[in-house]
Amino acid sequence: MKTALATLLACVATVSLSSIARAQDATPAPTDVAPAEPEPTATEPVEAPPATETPPAIESPPASTPPPVIAPPPASTPPAPPAIAVTAEPGRGLTISMGDTFSSSIRARLQVRATLRIDDDQVDTGIEIRTARLWWTGHVLHPDVRYGLQLALGANDFEPGNPSPIFDAFLELRQLRELNVRVGQFFVPFDRARTIREFALQTVDRTDVVRELTLDRDVGVVLSSTDFLGLGGALSYFLGVFGGDGRNRLGPTPDAGLLYTARVSVRPFGGFDDDSEGDLARSPNPRLAIGAGFGFNHRSDRPRSTTGVPYTFARFDYLHLAGDLVFKWAGISLLAEIVWRQSTSGDFVEHTDDEGQVLREWSRSGWGYLAQVGVMLHPMFEIWSRWEQLVAEEGTDPTLVTQANERGHGLSAGANLYLHGHLLKVQADWSHSFGDDFLVGAHLVRLQLDASF
Repeated sequence: MKTALATLLACVATVSLSSIARAQDATPAPTDVAPAEPEPTATEPVEAPPATETPPAIESPPASTPPPVIAPPPASTPPAPPAIAVTAEPGRGLTISMGDTFSSSIRARLQVRATLRIDDDQVDTGIEIRTARLWWTGHVLHPDVRYGLQLALGANDFEPGNPSPIFDAFLELRQLRELNVRVGQFFVPFDRARTIREFALQTVDRTDVVRELTLDRDVGVVLSSTDFLGLGGALSYFLGVFGGDGRNRLGPTPDAGLLYTARVSVRPFGGFDDDSEGDLARSPNPRLAIGAGFGFNHRSDRPRSTTGVPYTFARFDYLHLAGDLVFKWAGISLLAEIVWRQSTSGDFVEHTDDEGQVLREWSRSGWGYLAQVGVMLHPMFEIWSRWEQLVAEEGTDPTLVTQANERGHGLSAGANLYLHGHLLKVQADWSHSFGDDFLVGAHLVRLQLDASF
């Protein structure tokens, strides 16, 4: 009986194991339903087991499962934009940045000055907002793609016939160490005393020699490197082409040419910040920079090459040369410079008007030099002194000859209280301009607050 039962069970198991599993377990049927069990044949009688005897449980093999479905890779998603960071620092303004993609810094600068001037028997006093500026700087797309915009708001910053408040506006590409490119309006890289940052002056104002003979702001393009050949800042160069008309002139100038400039600087002890006056950091090692500049302004229409009231009909070719030296060590600083400008197309141009009157416009040729020394007596207190001289070439503009003869020599001295370096300082100075007689001339006393926010 048991042998027949085992044989029957084996036969049934081979036909449909899933039916036996359902008979012994009341759980719901699986999703995949097995085919119907076939009827037994007549030649193979089936004997049912006794009702009281339960066949042993037979473990059914696992049901066949479909092959796993491989999900397609998720679609590529752009990386999340960098987080926006906002920082602020006294003297350096407000900065908004997005990693390497973008940054924007806005800061303001204010200069309040009180002046006492004594010229022979005439005494003048005044208090003025000498300078009010807004600076907007940063980078876009890449940290080496820099931009800058400086707006002037003070009345003293505007020149006759030019109502634009734009002082600086440029885009600079600095990806290559040997070749940076700057396009826009900015200081012409010619002489060091003029290109020193305005907020970083050791003195209350620039010298008469620099204002007369320098090349000021202009619109153009400059190729440069502040670390040429990777020598740690020991060598730098600047090559520029400018409009030659000065800052932001409106419209083309008839019959005017372009301004071409070149400058090279050597720092034998390595690179340092020679673009600020004084040695506030009290450099532990000596720092020295020696520079030379060249410029040629073809058919300039302005008396001082890039500044001054434009000529009516005259055009002059101006040749410019400059040499300068910056030295800093242990709180002692020295700035020395010589500048030369020469008209290569004559001293004057004459023109006959419609009424037959002969008009004459003069070029301005001359040279000058300055030497300025400062000493830090305390981390916050400095004294300085300066000597300068302006010389007019023979036969040049008579007004320049008079200026050089009567006020061509200059002696100045001053003191600075640095509350937050060059970013917040109080300055006081005295200057005396004179001719051949030291006792005859003009005296100027000034007290100034210079603050960057």
